[in-house]
Amino acid sequence: MWRVSGEKAPERPMGVDHPEQGGLAVLPAPDHRPPAAGVPAPRAAAGPRSVWARRLAGYGYRAPVRPEPAEQLVPPMPDGPGVTPHRVEPSPLLARFGVTLPAPLWSWLCRWSGWLGPLAVALFGGVLRFWGLGEPNSLIFDETYYAKDAYALWHVGYETSWPDDANAQIVAAHPSVPFRTDAAYIVHPPVGKWLIGIGEQLFGMHPFGWRFMVAVLGTLSILMLARIARRLLRSTLLGCVAGLLLSVDGLHFVMSRSALLDLIVMFWMLAAFGCLLLDRDRTRALIARRLETRPGGEWLSLGWRPWRLAAAVCIGLTCATKWSGMYVLLAFWLLGAGWDIGARRLAGARHWLRLGLWDATIALPVLTLISIGVYLASWTGWFLSSDVPGQGGYGRDWAVHRAGLSPEYVFGVKMPFQFDMTWVPDALRSLWHYHATMYSFHVNLRDPHTYQSNPWSWLFLGRPVSYFYDSPKYGQSGCTANECAREVLGIGTPLLWWAGIAALAYCLYRWALRRDWRAGAVLCGVAAGYLPWFMYQQRTIFLFYAVAFVPFLVLAVTMLVGALIGPPDATHDRRVIGTTAAALLVLAIMWNFLYFLPLYTGEMIPMSDWRARMWFTSWI
Repeated sequence: MWRVSGEKAPERPMGVDHPEQGGLAVLPAPDHRPPAAGVPAPRAAAGPRSVWARRLAGYGYRAPVRPEPAEQLVPPMPDGPGVTPHRVEPSPLLARFGVTLPAPLWSWLCRWSGWLGPLAVALFGGVLRFWGLGEPNSLIFDETYYAKDAYALWHVGYETSWPDDANAQIVAAHPSVPFRTDAAYIVHPPVGKWLIGIGEQLFGMHPFGWRFMVAVLGTLSILMLARIARRLLRSTLLGCVAGLLLSVDGLHFVMSRSALLDLIVMFWMLAAFGCLLLDRDRTRALIARRLETRPGGEWLSLGWRPWRLAAAVCIGLTCATKWSGMYVLLAFWLLGAGWDIGARRLAGARHWLRLGLWDATIALPVLTLISIGVYLASWTGWFLSSDVPGQGGYGRDWAVHRAGLSPEYVFGVKMPFQFDMTWVPDALRSLWHYHATMYSFHVNLRDPHTYQSNPWSWLFLGRPVSYFYDSPKYGQSGCTANECAREVLGIGTPLLWWAGIAALAYCLYRWALRRDWRAGAVLCGVAAGYLPWFMYQQRTIFLFYAVAFVPFLVLAVTMLVGALIGPPDATHDRRVIGTTAAALLVLAIMWNFLYFLPLYTGEMIPMSDWRARMWFTSWI
């Protein structure tokens, strides 16, 4: 599925953090003297072999110089301890503005810029997300389910039913929590709700409390993406650009301020991708060291891989938040298999495909078993609840005193025969039956909804989701116009998403025609979070599900920004023009975010301002 890419072409950084290397080299004058006896004359450098390459050379094109295999396996990082020298020359740019820093401080800042830059961007995104987090003072959209489920999990270990007027009591001027212990039927695993409940335990059962942990994960995902982009593109500047763009994406922003599960899915999915990226670098560094003593790359084992195990835990937590994590498991297993096959081939192994498939065969059961273990552990509260009818979690008593047969249908597929399953513990049989009913609910969910949308329209932001809306008149709730509007609209920053369409096309070109593994990794992340929804187009689905692949959409735009800036050996004029274009794109996206910010935060604005932001009738 995923083509092994980037192993023949040089794996070079995007070129932002390196000095320019343009200019013409000064060649020595040719020596026309005959060679000394017994000494061969130096051979001329080989020119382009193909006709097409010779034509391109006539226009100044020069094929990139391939680095050594060890450098291709693990390209150097742009900065950091052990990479940046202890003394760094002063910045000419700062000197031009008359800014002079002490040499030790400047060197320290350069050495730790790989952390300082991402942390600064994450701080910026975090302030945006926590500012006014408790507004609106309401259970918006699906918070009506998850905030209450989270509260119940932390008090009895399973989800419970609530009275019809529970929402009004919780957000009243003198709030109360009408908690009951009778079990409720729910259709999503518990990890996301356990996390939401942490904030409720810390700050109470009110909007700031149930949104707190989601805002924390949203902020941490900005830091993660900045570090991931830095490692992926070997550029601290591009890493900070990626974090900044994620900070100002409207959908990520709104989901970071709402107690829904989908941003938590995104967080664990991104964490799994980061762990796989670390595993890739670690494994290739091991291969590079082995090549020094055992060339050929024919060894069977690539050693202990703790980051791959960490990725499996993160994938398990993704699945234990929403079942869409199962597609993440498959996509990231294929991605890791492609990386291993490419590493074997680059190391010079004769049987690189066979050895790479062996690595993939070992990886799949490891990833699957760890993910299943994490998933089952997430149901601990349900397992520990009573199996006495009416006293435990929903369906906990289903298998008690019931003879068991294997399921007649497994995920909608009729099995050819059934066999006795009474030997399986009652709790596991009850959980399996519960999951069968959950699966039936999900695949048959076709009730029409005002804000449902088709995945074909997601990248174009065809139909956003209104989480909260109020239209007070003059003098009501602080309205100073004839009519006002307050809305929390789940929609991405339009310029970022529309630039993302072009960026995905660019990544497809880089992956398919230039064999750039980085572009393939980005496309894999987008596919894992996006393509599965095309199988459920008749189901009731929403645009906010797309938040799972927003970080990878941002990575695609960041790669496009790097392409605009240009490689380090480009001419000065090319770099100036490209950098200006890239800066204008980033600034336009930030302006677009600020323009729509009142719709992301539920700010009171005149109705005329609200209408001005409804660019399409489908947004209303």
